[in-house]
Amino acid sequence: MQPADLPKLPRRQHNTSKRDYGRVVLVGGAAGMAGAPALAAMAALRSGAGLVELIVPEPVAAIAAGFDPCVMTRGLPAQNDGTFARAALKGIEARTASADAVAVGPGIGRSDAVLEIVWHLWRHLPQTAVFDADALWALAASDHGTLATHAGPRILTPHAGEMLRLLGADPSSANADGRLQLERSAADLAGAIDAVIVLKGSATLIVDRTRQTHNDTGNPGMATAGTGDVLTGVTAALVAQRLSPFDAARLAAWVHGRAGDAAAESCGEISMTARDLLDHLHVAFREATA
Repeated sequence: MQPADLPKLPRRQHNTSKRDYGRVVLVGGAAGMAGAPALAAMAALRSGAGLVELIVPEPVAAIAAGFDPCVMTRGLPAQNDGTFARAALKGIEARTASADAVAVGPGIGRSDAVLEIVWHLWRHLPQTAVFDADALWALAASDHGTLATHAGPRILTPHAGEMLRLLGADPSSANADGRLQLERSAADLAGAIDAVIVLKGSATLIVDRTRQTHNDTGNPGMATAGTGDVLTGVTAALVAQRLSPFDAARLAAWVHGRAGDAAAESCGEISMTARDLLDHLHVAFREATA
């Protein structure tokens, strides 16, 4: 059963167009990791965004474009290792200028150039932006005082290991017994840097500097590659449809978990994949908008 105060998307009017439902730009991908940003992009479309554009390194552009013809895809300069080159930043800035929401990180990889690009976007993007995956690795390279400096609202979606890295701790030390303390630290960090943090896991925590809540949907079958990328896309789409960062994160966590529950009912927890979760988002959104 959904919480009575779960945020809602407004019902769609008849006389509207795709531009009324927001433009999402996703920045990610690297050699061998084209699927991660593609999953996020497809999730954004399934979550109601009117337009979704995927920005990836040039060597993986054709692969990323092949997942869904509804996603616009643009390749930008890459290094020899298949990650973004520093020269990609100018193109990223140009493509994100007209976005209603931006997501950074799925499959983006790790390099000095990626670190610089992520940090520039964190500091300077005026739009609400979601940072996930290796974008969190890049952000963890700086102190919390610097993290507090950003031009627009920010949403971070770490799992336990990524949260520990952001806190300057060993990410391999994550364990169930330390979850309560990790949540307290996530709340402290959210307040210190003025961001929404979605600490993924069983009973995902959504917290900002004044509010926090736990999500009650989801199941162990979602512990599989790509499900976090789906959450990133869902969250960005809800932001693009003008939900506040906290409300978008909260509704996204519920929808994401409910889609996972529907996928588990259909496929079983062992056999379900992130693609199955993506294919069941419509179940969750039908319930959330009822």
